[in-house]
Amino acid sequence: MTLWASTSAFVSYFCMYMYRKPFTAATYEDWTLWDMDYKILLVIAQVIGYAISKFIGIRFISGLDGSKRNLYFIGLISLSFAALLGFMWAPYPYGLVWLFLNGLPLGLIWGIVFQYLEGRRITEILTVILSANFILSSGIAKTIGQYLIHSGITETSMPAIIGLIFFPIMLISVWMLSCIPAPDSEDIRLRAPRKAMNAHQRKELIKNYRPILILFVVIYITLTMIRDIRDNFGVEIWNELGFSQNTSIYTTTEIPATILILVLLGLMFLIKDNRKALNINMLLTLSGALMLLVTTILFSIGSISPVWWMVVSGCGLFIPYIIYNGLIFDRFIAAFRITGNVGFLMYMADAFGYLGSVGIMLFKNFGNADISWLSFYVTLSVVAGTLCVGLVVLTCFVVNRKYKSSSELSSSKEIHIYEQYAKI
Repeated sequence: MTLWASTSAFVSYFCMYMYRKPFTAATYEDWTLWDMDYKILLVIAQVIGYAISKFIGIRFISGLDGSKRNLYFIGLISLSFAALLGFMWAPYPYGLVWLFLNGLPLGLIWGIVFQYLEGRRITEILTVILSANFILSSGIAKTIGQYLIHSGITETSMPAIIGLIFFPIMLISVWMLSCIPAPDSEDIRLRAPRKAMNAHQRKELIKNYRPILILFVVIYITLTMIRDIRDNFGVEIWNELGFSQNTSIYTTTEIPATILILVLLGLMFLIKDNRKALNINMLLTLSGALMLLVTTILFSIGSISPVWWMVVSGCGLFIPYIIYNGLIFDRFIAAFRITGNVGFLMYMADAFGYLGSVGIMLFKNFGNADISWLSFYVTLSVVAGTLCVGLVVLTCFVVNRKYKSSSELSSSKEIHIYEQYAKI
């Protein structure tokens, strides 16, 4: 079941990437609009659609039952593919509208897939394999896209052609997802039951855990901003590093990070104590932020090569990014025995994360237009790494103080019940 579930989750989300990321393989050189680089506008248009779907998902995914997940998945991907056809046929600059429509349905796909995986003893294994897409799939999409462009396919036609190729694979992966059994009684005992949430339950969760959730969201915003710059403008960054003719570089340099993260985070399922696992996740986040910060400084002073910098800093970025894409929220719910699901917490963080992503791109264009993408990414890595280190340390303190107060409250309730029983 583990092999089946992890394969179906990985392939289904991999297919989503083939509808979202191939257009970033193109550079759209010499195309400008409103004194802005056309590619920046395309990325912003798609990310705005993607961010809106995250706000929709706060309610939609958190309240979604399992009866129609497959139909929603296929329908959302179909809408995204139709938008890529519009992008192919639309004259410049109306591709902006079609990429906005392309991103709008895709933001809900993660929540649908993760519902099959959360609340299990093996959730860590399933999640890290699913999340390997964050590292690997975007690079593969760029590699395929660059290959098609070099073969003579136009930059606007290439995304739709890739979408057409992967549509049958997507259908097979959705069928595989539908065959995954529900969590068993031991899963429920160890990880807490996962249920659809109504508006009252969402408000209560925010009210009871507001400081922790704010810190989680701010950390996720920081990670999303730097990850999206690396992802969406990776072609430009690698070109400035001198690898413009190496189309495989986007994939090969991400493989070491993928393997390390699969092994490191996958082993977290061995830790049964949810509080301990939550603390270890935060320590791993701290370690990743330090890795990102230190390797970027070393690259800036010429102590390590560009390839080693991208590989090691990629590990430092993606370890915390994957932890904050479900793992830490799954353990958080289990540790505090919260009635709800990961979808609500994840989509709340994601919604603001992608707003931050749009903001950082606008800041680059209007405040630092003359700075190269490489220089901007280096500066952002240093700032984001430093910020994450401080935020994670504060989060560790707040989470453990909350856990202590919850334990004391639980103990006092038990004493009160015992006293009432003694009187009877």
